[in-house]
Amino acid sequence: FTGDFHAIGAANNLLAAMIDNHIFQGNALKIDTRKITWRRCVDMNDRQLRNIVCGLGGKTNGMPREDGFDITVASEVMAVLCLSADIDDLKARLARIIIGYNTDDQPVTAGDLNAHGAMAALLKDALKPNLVQTLEGTPAFIHGGPFANIAHGCNSIMATRMALKLGEYAVTEAGFGADLGAEKFIDIKCRMAGLKPSAVVIVATVRALKHHGGVSKAHLGEENLEA
Repeated sequence: FTGDFHAIGAANNLLAAMIDNHIFQGNALKIDTRKITWRRCVDMNDRQLRNIVCGLGGKTNGMPREDGFDITVASEVMAVLCLSADIDDLKARLARIIIGYNTDDQPVTAGDLNAHGAMAALLKDALKPNLVQTLEGTPAFIHGGPFANIAHGCNSIMATRMALKLGEYAVTEAGFGADLGAEKFIDIKCRMAGLKPSAVVIVATVRALKHHGGVSKAHLGEENLEA
């Protein structure tokens, strides 16, 4: 594996560090510390870190402010990586990330901080899809994983395009549920990548079919062919 999750976390936290360093060094962009939307991330479910106060410890240790941690896959960097067509597209998308607002309520971007180049450098290897194989020996690309409930919930455009180039057909999974997976795959990923799926496979349980057929939750375990 190319270490895409670790690199995404590093790029995310590099931007966070550059935000705080910019404020510490004089805050030329007039970033409002109360309106910083960019959060740090860690690849661990730790509710204690969701909301924190950072920059404590005196004058040399930064400006105190509220902050927090998200899980790595929830980082916008993850979504950006998976929607990028190449390294130049990645840089452009990183530069457009809004990190917060200034004292005039105008958005401040990663490009304003000149952070996108360094972030892209950390992601240059992570941009390459991971080629693995199933237990049956079938080749598969595992690359990226943005949350479907807050992002588009699909693997990278580069991995899908590479799979289409290397085989007669490619099968890809999108999110979870038709609303968080199929819709975003078709409406976002396919439009941006110019993909045109030839078929869609829907996985549904009998309980789910009965539920959508009007059966109450208490009676889902009962046989009901009409539903």
